[in-house]
Amino acid sequence: MDYTLSTTLALPYDDAVAATREALADQGFGILTEIDLAATMKAKLDVELPPQVILGACRPPLAYEAIQVDPSIAAVLPCNVVVRSLDEGTTVVEAFDPAVMMGMSDQPALGRVAADARQRITAALAALTQED
Repeated sequence: MDYTLSTTLALPYDDAVAATREALADQGFGILTEIDLAATMKAKLDVELPPQVILGACRPPLAYEAIQVDPSIAAVLPCNVVVRSLDEGTTVVEAFDPAVMMGMSDQPALGRVAADARQRITAALAALTQED
């Protein structure tokens, strides 16, 4: 089962991170958390990873609606979006697919929330590809 939505960009890492933030903001997402995965792995395990960041993206109205339907769904919020360097000029942007959330809950009302979130994330990824 695929659990992410992704796109590969012909952009350097730093440019891709900035473009991803902008594309998510254009779809109404804010960034609640940010984890520099490469720096964390270096500090904790002394291992090298390519530059990559996990952005915790949230659209508050959707998160609120989802939590009203099923409070336990908060365990999978915010939506993680990973920006990962493949090489000097190529970066992948990958997001958790909100449709997968439907398999985690028996609440059919989450379907509308998941569909809206998925459409917005898909639009953000498409916008990145157009900028590329």
